[in-house]
Amino acid sequence: MNATVAERLTAAGRTRYGHFSEDGTEFIIRRPDTPRPWVNVLCNDDPGYGCIWSQAGGGYSWLVNAELNRITFWQQDLIRDDRGRFIYLQDARTGELWSAGYQPVRRKPEAFECRQGAGYSILSSQNSGVLSRLTVFVPPGAPLEVWLLEVTNLSGAPRDILVTSYLEWCLGTAHDTHREFHRIFIETEFIRERSAILARKRLWAIPNAKGQGWNRDWEGTAFHACSLPIAAFECDREAFVGRYGSLESPAALINGRLAGTSGRWGDPIASLQAPLHLEPGDSADLVFVLGAGRNDADALSLAEHYCNVTRAVEALQETQLWWRARLDGYSAETPDPGLNALLNTWLRYQAMAGRIWGRSGYYQPGGAYGFRDQLQDSLVFLPTEPDRTRRQILLHAAHQFSEGHVFHWWQPITESGAHSRFSDDLLWLPFAVLAYIRETGDTAILKLKAPFVEGPPDTIRNHCERAFDLSLSRRSPRGLPLIGEGDWNDGLSAVGWEGKGESVWVGHFLCYLLPRWAELARNLGDGERAAQYLQAAQDLQSAINTSAWDGEWYFRATCDDGTVIGSSACREGQIFLNAQTWSVISGVCPPERRRQLMRTVRDRLYTAAGPALLRPAYTVPDERIGYLTRYAPGVRENGGVYLHAATW
Repeated sequence: MNATVAERLTAAGRTRYGHFSEDGTEFIIRRPDTPRPWVNVLCNDDPGYGCIWSQAGGGYSWLVNAELNRITFWQQDLIRDDRGRFIYLQDARTGELWSAGYQPVRRKPEAFECRQGAGYSILSSQNSGVLSRLTVFVPPGAPLEVWLLEVTNLSGAPRDILVTSYLEWCLGTAHDTHREFHRIFIETEFIRERSAILARKRLWAIPNAKGQGWNRDWEGTAFHACSLPIAAFECDREAFVGRYGSLESPAALINGRLAGTSGRWGDPIASLQAPLHLEPGDSADLVFVLGAGRNDADALSLAEHYCNVTRAVEALQETQLWWRARLDGYSAETPDPGLNALLNTWLRYQAMAGRIWGRSGYYQPGGAYGFRDQLQDSLVFLPTEPDRTRRQILLHAAHQFSEGHVFHWWQPITESGAHSRFSDDLLWLPFAVLAYIRETGDTAILKLKAPFVEGPPDTIRNHCERAFDLSLSRRSPRGLPLIGEGDWNDGLSAVGWEGKGESVWVGHFLCYLLPRWAELARNLGDGERAAQYLQAAQDLQSAINTSAWDGEWYFRATCDDGTVIGSSACREGQIFLNAQTWSVISGVCPPERRRQLMRTVRDRLYTAAGPALLRPAYTVPDERIGYLTRYAPGVRENGGVYLHAATW
């Protein structure tokens, strides 16, 4: 008998650590000690609150920008994963201690399950006959996260359980190396009648309106609150952990006393403790919330609203419906149920939550917008919510300079960024516009206006054409595009530093874009520009096939001194993936070469883990090429399976 779709889906995603749910909308982790943290990025689009929860309970929280406006402290350590927002459970009679998640106590549970879903994570753990089920989520439209905890007594005897939360405040820029300095600016206050802790910071390490550094308040009030009356609290880390102590067995819990310290002179944390009495078979529900309000009153109002079990359950349902509305309306059906689960739920969810709204993750916890990256990511909305793609296009257009170049990345809140010398960044704007028009037929977007970084508004059409015109003006004597500081492969960071190095891939990219824009211009009555762009595409195609064909594949680039990268004559980095795949995507590669070229790609670049970006990887740093050659062989751009590009 053939296996059911559900059975095939479960088998497709099954490892010794977990598997997909039957409908593919959850990944179920059966043990907490995964090889690397399995994290879920939980966030909303407005006001831009986000948090990350790993299967072990690690992670951090932020508002709008995970680098400049971090709410909780976190250390990047993918081996230990021992920083986060935690809930301790303790038997009040025996002193036995464990965690609602695996961290930080790391006691081996009698049973464990973590369900990572779209917009929520559920960590279930059974210890000493007590089952806890912690559901965490970020409601749409709210600057906070909700922790909904259910505790059930399965032991057959009455139990008195102490539930104790714990988190460390950051409040502002993520300060991995200056924690002891930043802590002296934070003030904490316990509001007993609200079962809440408030936290404020008198310093935000970004310039104020006058451009002065170190002279600005953190704007808002952070809060941590509970739905139950609080028996004890603590706002000082030393008092909670104990000198030379640890979060695994904090002194305050081992000694049975939270001291109730708050104010401006401690090491700021938030810890709330509530007692539960459970008869055999009884369950109790409680809610913790963590977030940031505009001021004290707003913080307390938000805490009061969400610190209610009924409203928290309703908010969870609203969150799940909100995410289903984002993900429904698109359905891919292939013979592979695992691939269907990725295409219909997980890849799209990750693009929205992790890439566009959260812009943060365990490996790269920053909060900036990348000019190319988030434009690419925004295409996820085209089949269902194209207005969101249009908004992203307008946002990026506003981070272009009037000459046509753009920010490589910029930081929301400060609007500071890196002025790009990359040769490809500016071209992703017309790429996204073309994709939007192809999907929607809405050419009216071309008439919408967006400002430049340093100039008055202009139409999206003119924004795009300034990008094309600047790019076409930057060509070598052989007619190939100059690579500048790099192209889609950021690691080619030294290739064109002196303004002479060439990018074959940017040539392919232009040959893909220019004919499509020419057709658009012709339909708009601009035959002159259409002819200009078509001729430019023909010239580029001729230059590439004349100067960049190595006999079996295409070069990738040339250095300022003329050294060829991606040639059979190279000892390392002989063949690059993108220069081959995009030669076919763009139509640069003549039809008679294409089949053999792709066979070469498969033979030389495919691995068991997917197609490598290049082979063989570099083993010796090369200052002419850049930091790509400084990675360990097979890591990231140096021959790794870099999914950002490999999926093309």
